[in-house]
Amino acid sequence: MAEVDQAAHAKAAQEADKKRQEEARKKVKEDREAREKSSREMSSADVKPTPTQEENDLAASGVHVPEHEPDGSEEQNVGGAQAKESKPTATPSPRAGYATRASEPKTG
Repeated sequence: MAEVDQAAHAKAAQEADKKRQEEARKKVKEDREAREKSSREMSSADVKPTPTQEENDLAASGVHVPEHEPDGSEEQNVGGAQAKESKPTATPSPRAGYATRASEPKTG
């Protein structure tokens, strides 16, 4: 009787494993299709990566590249003109009023 239970358990485990594999294959296929669709959309758009490969190569050679070429994205273009870069503003720290004790040099 124990052998029948073990055989049934093994068969159930195999079926569950097969189902997990099928679900994983389906998920991988869906992900691949989504990546391909996204890739096709990006290649058809007139957008290039920022920084460009040339800018990466210059930076790797030690050249400072302060301005990047426009990538053509909507975020950079406002009414057809290049948008101004925003600069971070200083925000007060929640501990701004906290002062630490000055350490006294040891004498002796």
